[in-house]
Amino acid sequence: MNMETTMESRIMPAETGNPNMQVIARRQRWQDVIFHRGTQGFSLLVLIALVGIIVSLLINAWPAFEKFGVGFVWRVEWDVVNDEFGAAIAITGTLLSAGIAMLIAVPLAFGIALFLTETCPVWLRRPLGTAIELLAAVPSIIYGMFGLFVFAPLFADYFQIPVQELIGGMPLVGWMFGGATNGIGIMAAGVVLAFMVLPFVAAVMRDVFEIVPPILRESAYGVGCTTWEVVQGVVLPYTQKGVIGGVMLGLGRALGETMAVTFVIGNANRMPTSLFSPGTSIASTLANEFGEAVDFHVSTLYALGFLLFVITFVVLATAKIMLVRAERAKGF
Repeated sequence: MNMETTMESRIMPAETGNPNMQVIARRQRWQDVIFHRGTQGFSLLVLIALVGIIVSLLINAWPAFEKFGVGFVWRVEWDVVNDEFGAAIAITGTLLSAGIAMLIAVPLAFGIALFLTETCPVWLRRPLGTAIELLAAVPSIIYGMFGLFVFAPLFADYFQIPVQELIGGMPLVGWMFGGATNGIGIMAAGVVLAFMVLPFVAAVMRDVFEIVPPILRESAYGVGCTTWEVVQGVVLPYTQKGVIGGVMLGLGRALGETMAVTFVIGNANRMPTSLFSPGTSIASTLANEFGEAVDFHVSTLYALGFLLFVITFVVLATAKIMLVRAERAKGF
């Protein structure tokens, strides 16, 4: 007993009383505190910036909301001379063009991502993936110029005119393909937007498909599953969050895109009567009119910006709620 006490008295002071160890421990504690507070500050900085954007938009848009109230959302007037404004035309154009873009881009991105991760030859996988990622780096104004000067004439000659001749006179659906066949309009804007959001969605889907553990794929193939059965039963359930996140990323880009839409949507402040008719979106209206707006007109443009933020928030919140419900249904 006395020997153990003597040994402890010799060892413990050497460990706890060593000045170098105390300095190291103190420095590590300060490093942890600084790291924790620093990362917390970065997160709060993003939140503060977001709140600042919302507050500034709402303050500048308040005169418009005060005059028109909630009815500003469904008013169709846009009379700059008489200060009569409404957001219905811009909201309709925004939702239609973004919806068309996602209907085209999501299936294409899904197919591209599956090809790159499941069936693509190894020698082709890297260059093809790099090419898709490079598309995301193309500036939006280049897409707009391509859409106006290259895509629009081809779209008019080889799609709008044949489709209008074939379907334009049919009941129930014929009205959707009426109007002038000049290559610009709501549908043209949607197709150009699809080109823009496709690389974003495809890149995200490819990355999340690649994180599926190989043992899961090999086990499924080992019991005789086909490639589609592996995708449906293994890959998609494992990557559900990432896939929906990629789709929401693309949708957010489509809702807020400005220059590409401005070039090809037609910029007409009237309610579209068909997919071929010209229209406008919230982003294109802001791009076209903000530089020359004064007084109350500026307030209405801020109101449009605030509504665009609200639309994007509602879409993302809805997607998050759907994910949570899906996880609860699976028992996670």
